[in-house]
Amino acid sequence: MSDDRDLTTALRDVADAHQTPPPVPGTEIRRRAARRRRRRHAALAATAAAAVVAAVVLGLTTVLGGGPEQRPAAAASDTTPSTLPAATVDLSRRLLTIAGRELPVSSGTAQHPTPTGLMTVTAKFPTKTMDSAALGLGGGYDLTLPWVVELRNADGRTNYVVALTYDEQAPGKRDVTHGWIGLRTADAKWLYAKVKPGMVLSVG
Repeated sequence: MSDDRDLTTALRDVADAHQTPPPVPGTEIRRRAARRRRRRHAALAATAAAAVVAAVVLGLTTVLGGGPEQRPAAAASDTTPSTLPAATVDLSRRLLTIAGRELPVSSGTAQHPTPTGLMTVTAKFPTKTMDSAALGLGGGYDLTLPWVVELRNADGRTNYVVALTYDEQAPGKRDVTHGWIGLRTADAKWLYAKVKPGMVLSVG
């Protein structure tokens, strides 16, 4: 009998050890799921907040701490001189060469020679009133000329390319100006449309 009781007790202990726990009520399951969701949301919010703080600190360090600061590139100026001449003026041949085209010119007389060297286009005027004395026509009156291009050398001296409306036959044949570079009216108009401030002419 004692052996039967011991066997019965042993079998009951084994059954108790492998007994399935009682089911958890549905309300408790939902409550646990809600707690897990809240913990996940809190963790995500903390991560996002940390990222924002790190970005702000990095930005302040860059701007206030002497770090590299991105700045927009400066726009290229239209008046910046080119490194190479866009046109050449050969005074001995009385020719201005630009974009593969040769334009006959009239330059300064022996008494009033045309300045030589690199000249930069600084302005353009569809018409400009000139002193007749500066044109070599004698003083006492003004003359309005079309298609005027203003030039300036490294020393700040100003010269002009003008349309010789008062002597259309001179360009390419004789020098009649007080140092200016004179063109026929049609050529002066074409050149006026072609050149821009900042372009360089080599005069020599």
